[in-house]
Amino acid sequence: MSVEPAKPTDLGDGDHLEVLGYQDSFNRSMSLWANFALGFTYLSPLVGVYSLFAVALSIGGPPSIWWIVIVGAGQLLVSLVFGEVVSQYPIHGGIYPWARRLWGRRYAWMAAWIYIWAMIVTITAVAGYGSGFVASLVGITATPESTLAITLGLLVIALIFNFTGTKTLARVAQIGLAAELIGVIGVGLYLLVFQRKQEFSVFFDTMNVQGDGSYATAFIGSAIAGLFLFYGFEACGDVAEEVSNPGRRIPKAMILTILVGGVSALFSFGGYVLAAPDLASIVSGEDADPIPGILEATLGTVGAKIFLGVAVLAFISCVLSLQAAASRLLYSFARDGMIPGHRWLAKVSPNTKVPRNALIVACTVPAIITVFIYVNPAITLPVTAFAVLGIYIAFQMVVLGALRQRLRGWKPAGTFSLGGAGIVINVLALAYGVFAIWLLATPGSSGDVVADYAVWIGLGVVLVSGLAYLFIARPDRKSDAPAGDAIEVAERLAVRRAETASMSKVD
Repeated sequence: MSVEPAKPTDLGDGDHLEVLGYQDSFNRSMSLWANFALGFTYLSPLVGVYSLFAVALSIGGPPSIWWIVIVGAGQLLVSLVFGEVVSQYPIHGGIYPWARRLWGRRYAWMAAWIYIWAMIVTITAVAGYGSGFVASLVGITATPESTLAITLGLLVIALIFNFTGTKTLARVAQIGLAAELIGVIGVGLYLLVFQRKQEFSVFFDTMNVQGDGSYATAFIGSAIAGLFLFYGFEACGDVAEEVSNPGRRIPKAMILTILVGGVSALFSFGGYVLAAPDLASIVSGEDADPIPGILEATLGTVGAKIFLGVAVLAFISCVLSLQAAASRLLYSFARDGMIPGHRWLAKVSPNTKVPRNALIVACTVPAIITVFIYVNPAITLPVTAFAVLGIYIAFQMVVLGALRQRLRGWKPAGTFSLGGAGIVINVLALAYGVFAIWLLATPGSSGDVVADYAVWIGLGVVLVSGLAYLFIARPDRKSDAPAGDAIEVAERLAVRRAETASMSKVD
């Protein structure tokens, strides 16, 4: 793909970084479509829909599909706010540098601490779930031992690909994008057109999942159908220093990730519902893993195997994208001296121009968690339940920081701008985020304390350990990197652009 030229009054990528206090250290070989593919494979509608389909239907029935629309619209608002922020701050690491420049060092440290653990747990969960697809594809019986071995294998394969450089990351992400589109839109359309066994009106039929209670409660409980799906678009900004013309391209890539991911998820979820030969057994909870049966019944044995192959490609690409995003966050964190071992973590390979040491951590820690889960499977729920809530909290810390700066007079100075609508969108994005956090953090009602409060347990462990390190080690005092400078940077960018425009006229 040809490189999109910057406008004469735009700053060059290196000049923009210089205003922000950094120098170019990476190869800017990632195009708009490769950046979009990275975010899309991280978001992974195939993984999300397959993981949540049966659970969502058993809680909220077929109308649970509308959460994909509701959450997609809310996260689109968040992506627009992120777009303005990354356009002014096209820096590696995403959430961490954005929170730092919008608020301050300690605030950013906690945002990044929560976010990095949520990402690492997500890597663990995706690799673990992908092991089931690999086992089915090659005909291996899924045992704790085989699951452990395959999960570790997926983590190592992704690490090897990441080690080879940004171009390989972009290529694999694009292959993963193709696999995702085939697996979700292609199969979804086929099921909708040729294998439909239900009427479209089923999406308004509760099928009495509420019993004697209110359907509103059941519908709210099925919000996971969307909440567990729509994150990953922020990964487009995690690799900002490897994207050419990032101020324009990354906001577009994030918006595309939400829109295409949402449409893909709707086709996939809707297709499985309409093609289900026994929808009642899924809604009642009798069939807890219905998608393989639906595929066998509609695609045949060979077709189901082909789909499994496509799914494995999607899972590998998803783990690859997650590792890449986590490593860039660790690198950004370390570059500012804000994390133990920061000198080692901040090293960039002179040959491949990737943060190899940070990548090693992004593979090793999920591998260790995988071993813990193998030894004690009971920790799976509290560990994984925290991941999504952690992501949403970190997101809203950035959204809140952006709103705070706007109220102080900040006018985003990137090449992507919402103009006068920015503050309205910012307020709406924050309101949506608070609602989403409430949905995720609401305790269950099963009577099992660990299961009902799993999200709070996971969040509590991360918050307590993070605050303890922050106030004992005081990493914020060891870093002199800029913080809370959104208004000042906007002014400096305006001056530099004016100087660039004057020089262009003279030339």
